Amino acid sequence: MSIEQQLRKFLAPEYVFGPDARRMVGQYAKNLGAHKVFVVSDPGVVAAGWTADVTASLDDVLLPWTLFTAVSSNPRAEEVMAGAAAYAAEQCNLIVAVGGGSPIDCAKGVGIVSSNGGHILDYEGIDRVPLPMPPLICIPTTGGTSADVSQFAIFSNPQKKNKIAIVSKSVVPDLALIDPQPLTTMDAYLSACTGLDALTHAIEAFVSNAHSPMTDLHALESVRLLSRYLLLSLQAPDDVGLRSQVMMGSLQAGLAFSNAILGANHALANSLGGFLDLAHGECNATLIDHVIAFNYDSTPERFDAISMAMGLNLNGLSSRERKEKLLQHVRFMKNQAGIANVLSTLGVSSADVAGLALNAHHDPCLLTNPRSANVRDLEVLYEESL
Repeated sequence: MSIEQQLRKFLAPEYVFGPDARRMVGQYAKNLGAHKVFVVSDPGVVAAGWTADVTASLDDVLLPWTLFTAVSSNPRAEEVMAGAAAYAAEQCNLIVAVGGGSPIDCAKGVGIVSSNGGHILDYEGIDRVPLPMPPLICIPTTGGTSADVSQFAIFSNPQKKNKIAIVSKSVVPDLALIDPQPLTTMDAYLSACTGLDALTHAIEAFVSNAHSPMTDLHALESVRLLSRYLLLSLQAPDDVGLRSQVMMGSLQAGLAFSNAILGANHALANSLGGFLDLAHGECNATLIDHVIAFNYDSTPERFDAISMAMGLNLNGLSSRERKEKLLQHVRFMKNQAGIANVLSTLGVSSADVAGLALNAHHDPCLLTNPRSANVRDLEVLYEESL
């Protein structure tokens, strides 16, 4: 049966894309019936001034709000529970998330617990959130995670030193206001890590065993945009035009992976991030070439399509040469973006590998990897990345 004949669904929120989209939040919140807004952000985004733009828009339409910023770079289960308690105490009925993946995922967690009760860790897994969240508006400030359009929410459990994934259409935001201007205040390394995270989303979605014609369109366009504009945007961080292209690449990747899911790269990265509290984008960027090398022979024609979307000329090359050309280009992008770390420099030792691989093997992202991977395969990928 061809992929066009297979049953597939595609899920996406309403979104508005373009400069100053963040300033529309007040009117949209009012249209969604807000009487008091719970704003979730983080100290860095507040310091950059983007949260104030959002709360000013709420003030303009006379909507009261309260601000919650106790969010770590990897949102923790206890932070979600504290947010849910604050949401209830303040008698809010709508949530606005302003920030990268961490505030957005925390906001999703607050919404899950506020509607369904219990503890956020109760909802780990796929389709385990029975009741819809309160209305959620997301305003992303990084060009990478695409949490603003996805049905994923990822949380750290510090007690077990791992991450849990909640995957459900119930956590898809009602609206994303996708404004490229906040990207201009990201530092170069964060820009590089989040941009390569988006590229990882696109690549994994395109080679996923759950891909579809619709996700393919978004994934390949993301690869094209990020390959062409990410490095240029790092050289000209104040150029909103270049940042817009990167943000569009991130959006396209998010629409793809939210529906096609991901693969081994994210399973490995989630395990790393939960164990050592590392930045998610940095983990993905560190691993990406190793995972491509592992997966390439399982679906070479799909990786060749990725190479062509990156602008690589494959004419006359053997399969082995095409594989090497793609790997060289990805490594070039990493090098030019300043991603020079290996896992050992991030604090991973050989003694950690077995536990990390076991956790990664339980990650739902691994289910859609194009090549089956056992625990030993994952150990080898970590070892190669040390």
